[in-house]
Formats: sequence, C-alpha cells, structure tokens
Amino acid sequence: MSTRALPVSRGFGVFCVLAASVLWGTTGTAATFAPDVSPLAIGAAAMGIGGLLQMLLAFRQIKGDGSLLHSHWAFVLIGAIAVAIYPLAFYTSMHLAGVTIGTVVTIGSAPLLSAVIERVFDGKQLTARWLVGACLGLLGTVLLCIAKAQGHASSAVHVSLSASVFGVVLGLLAGATYALYSWTAHRLMRKGVSSSAAMGATFGLGGLMLLPVLLLTGASLVESWSNAAVGLYMILVPMFLGYILFGLGLSKVAASTATTLSLIEPVVAAVLAVVIVGERLPLLGWVGAALIVGCLYFLVAQPEVQHEGTQAQRV
Repeated sequence: MSTRALPVSRGFGVFCVLAASVLWGTTGTAATFAPDVSPLAIGAAAMGIGGLLQMLLAFRQIKGDGSLLHSHWAFVLIGAIAVAIYPLAFYTSMHLAGVTIGTVVTIGSAPLLSAVIERVFDGKQLTARWLVGACLGLLGTVLLCIAKAQGHASSAVHVSLSASVFGVVLGLLAGATYALYSWTAHRLMRKGVSSSAAMGATFGLGGLMLLPVLLLTGASLVESWSNAAVGLYMILVPMFLGYILFGLGLSKVAASTATTLSLIEPVVAAVLAVVIVGERLPLLGWVGAALIVGCLYFLVAQPEVQHEGTQAQRV
C-alpha cells in the first residue's frame, strides 16, 4: 500500500466507524417505543440475529478464509464470547443505571480499555495527540452525563444505589467486551482475514451463543406490532448494518482509534432524545457534545501508526 493512498484508506475507515456509531446512537430512542421488552431480549435479538445475518452474508468469504480462521481460532472464540456478553451487559446496564449512565460508562471506558489491550498485546505506543483526543472525549461524555442527570433530577423515576452501582459495573464489563471483540477482529484482519470474514465468523458464533437467551426472554418481542418493529429495526439497522460498517472501519484503523471515534454515539443519542423523545439538554450537555466533536478532530487528523508486518486488508 503506497504512502499516498494510506490517508484516503484511513479516511474511509474513519467514516465507516462514525457512520456505525451514529446508527448505534439511535438504539436508546428506538427502545423507548418498546418499554415492555426486557433488556436481555433486546440485546439477544439485536446482536444474536444480527450476528447470524452477518455470518450468512459473509459465508463465501468465511469459507474462502477458512484455513486462516482455523489457524487463529482462539481470536475467533474470544471475540465471539465477548460479542455474546456485550449486549446482555450493555442493555442491562442501561436498564439498571439509566440510559445515559450505562451508555457513558460503556462507551467512555472502551477506548481506554482498548488502548490497554493494544499496549499489552501489540506493544503499541500511545501518542500525545491520541491522549489529548481521548481526554477531550472522556471529559465531554462526563459533562454530557452530568447534564442529562440534571435534566432528569425532577423525574419520578428513582434508581436505587445498589442497582445503580451494579449497572455501572455491568457498563464497565460491556466496555471491556466491546474493546475485546474490536481488538480480536482487528487482529484477525492483520493476519490476512478479510473484514467481512472476520466480523461474520466472530459475530455469527457470538450470535449462536445468544440464541438460548433469546428463546428464554424474547416472547415479548412478538406480543405487539410495535415491539416487533423495534426488534426488527435493532437487528437490521444498528446491529447488522452498523457492524458491517464497523468491520470495514476496523480494517483501516486501529481498534483503540475505532472505539474512541465511537464516543460520538452518546452525542447522537442525546440529540435524538431532545428532538424525538422531547427531553431537554442543559447548556453543560452541549458543551460536552462540543468537546466530543473536538476529540474526533484530534483522532481524524492523527496518522495511524503501522504495525510491522501488517498485511494489506481485504474487504
């Protein structure tokens, strides 16, 4: 790959990750239209069926890269386990601690955990520019969280301390699994596996692991047309299409960069909550959103550090 073509390729990767994050940011608003569906059912349906669809779409690529996937089966298995845990932890975290807290803890912790994983296993050095961008993003998410908490201070909904703490713990678990499956997928791509095969195999196996949970908890998804519509939207748009875009992005940028770019997700979620749900966002929240946009500027302008021996990526 020529040095002149690299910025264009990386720009495409950044665009794909941002587009995926925008789609993910719609899930909280979509879930408000199905309040009777449990978080486990939503998570299992979205990632489970969405993962199986990814596997079916990438069947030819998975078959073609079968020997490579078999050689690096440990990355596939670890990534699949992380995929299976992530939605259960994430949606339950939002249910227990609140949508804002659950989202901020999950998405805010993922970049730091992803950077730690890359530092330990890949020996990747963190640049000063990445650190500044990550700090801006994390500060922005904290301000956004505080602002939305203030906006809900007069709400009649009260969350117990124990439920809130457990929700935060689950949010950290979700952030860790998000960082982990992002890293394993990126690692498979560095080994020469196409992005569609890496994501299809990882999410397909993870989807199979989620099917028992869906069978036990998913009855409410078919109790009404609105619940079914929300379920189908979650499966096809944020999860299926979103993770196809995320896989394309991971083939061009590092996992730590991708997870940090996804900090745009809570901004999208907050804006949609204001426009569609009718929530109010204080000035502090808009300041937080602006800081997250500043974080994205730092990351987009930063050149990727190429790992020695990295192979050209295939879609």
